[in-house]
Amino acid sequence: MTALLARLCGAAVLALSLSTAQAADAFTDAMQQAYAPYRAALFRTNSGDQAASAQAVAQARQAWTAVRERFAAAAPAPYDRDPGFAATLAEVDAVYVRAVRQVAGGGLAEAHDTLEAIRDLLADLRRRNNIVVFSDAMNAYHAQMELVLQRAPAWLARPGDLPDLTAATGALAYLARRLADEAPPTWREDPAFQSGLQAVQASVHALLTAVTAGDAAAARVALGQLKKPYSQLFLKFG
Repeated sequence: MTALLARLCGAAVLALSLSTAQAADAFTDAMQQAYAPYRAALFRTNSGDQAASAQAVAQARQAWTAVRERFAAAAPAPYDRDPGFAATLAEVDAVYVRAVRQVAGGGLAEAHDTLEAIRDLLADLRRRNNIVVFSDAMNAYHAQMELVLQRAPAWLARPGDLPDLTAATGALAYLARRLADEAPPTWREDPAFQSGLQAVQASVHALLTAVTAGDAAAARVALGQLKKPYSQLFLKFG
């Protein structure tokens, strides 16, 4: 395994090995509520439908504006000790402004990429203030999935690099299992959540089975089936 891959896989595992804190403050709860229309905006801007994308992004920005107006001037604990709190809220709003403009101009793919920054901004805000929510588990899985999808074609083209793909997929499988552990207790009894989670885990298992067997053709098929179940789970619960 390359040193870079070892660091990337190790970071993914470490991120979810830490104990998690439950959201127990008004801002985190409001942020998570505004995250639902944000997820819908991400989904829509990846669908090719400009009208639906424009509506979804506008609704997401409206939800975020309400959060910013409520909290920017007076952050509740533990965020009240974060000197970058208000600036981060403003950065998120600026991302929405750019995305609205890009969707209006027909740049849906560009807007989708722009909106991805909000995921990182909010994750960093929570991390700075020692708050962990289920979205962080989904983000860790997403980051590892993107690593696998980006690197896998080159690894499959070189048989000697197959151990790297196997290791990266193993880390992804670990993060998929962690989704069940990090989910709120009520979701563990929710048939929709269980169905979505099982689809994600099955997609990773198919890839891991293929790479473990050294079956490059099956691995390529499995790689093409990773994103859809994750996107569906993310849209509803991420």
